[in-house]
Amino acid sequence: IEQIQALFQNLPKYVGDASRTFGINLSIQQVNSIANPSFSSIGANAFSLTGKVFGGLFSVLTIFIVSLYMLLDHEKIQKFPIYFFPRRMEKQVIETQKLIEEKLGAWLRGQVFLSFVIGFITWISLTVVGIEYALPLALLAGMLEVIPTLGPIIAAVPAVIVAFAVSPATAALVTVVYVIIQLAENNILVPKIMQKAVGLNPVAIIVAILIGGKVLGILGALLSIPFLSVLIIVYKQLRHLQ
Repeated sequence: IEQIQALFQNLPKYVGDASRTFGINLSIQQVNSIANPSFSSIGANAFSLTGKVFGGLFSVLTIFIVSLYMLLDHEKIQKFPIYFFPRRMEKQVIETQKLIEEKLGAWLRGQVFLSFVIGFITWISLTVVGIEYALPLALLAGMLEVIPTLGPIIAAVPAVIVAFAVSPATAALVTVVYVIIQLAENNILVPKIMQKAVGLNPVAIIVAILIGGKVLGILGALLSIPFLSVLIIVYKQLRHLQ
């Protein structure tokens, strides 16, 4: 928390230093006026930071409570879709639901593990390069990993800005590090981790993400793997009925 507060407090200074590297003179006051007031006040106002943290924790707690009640009523919820199908298909519907639950759970665990891996690799890389605030920057990279394509780019921006405070060469090195992590993520980590999690071919995963991103943008890329997994399960179950 201390590092996150310090990062937000010093970020306007880092932006000003980085802008002067490109021949643009921006004072701290100008940077603060451009930035979102709530964003710039997170580090300076401990009360605001505490409110935002507890607001996020409350949302997470609410999700867990709702999930708990859904687990307690799991059998009732599981039987609900049966009413939309003939009684003779009851066994197949329940089996299909169980398979879908297992796949979606595996996908979510794979996504969490992927975020952890990206955050850990980013932390190690920034620490080796000698960047200040490596831990909060790595946490940001891990959290934004859930947003395909755009998330890693957003996560790289503050890291490059902080690196400019050291030197332009360090900023260029940090940029290269994030590009390498992004390439490794898209071509190695995501296909392999998701293959292990949901059992899909790496080529099918890459194609699904590309198609999902093209059709529905970020949301489509994020949901492409679970959607494809569910689609395959339903297709296989329908074939068994024939």
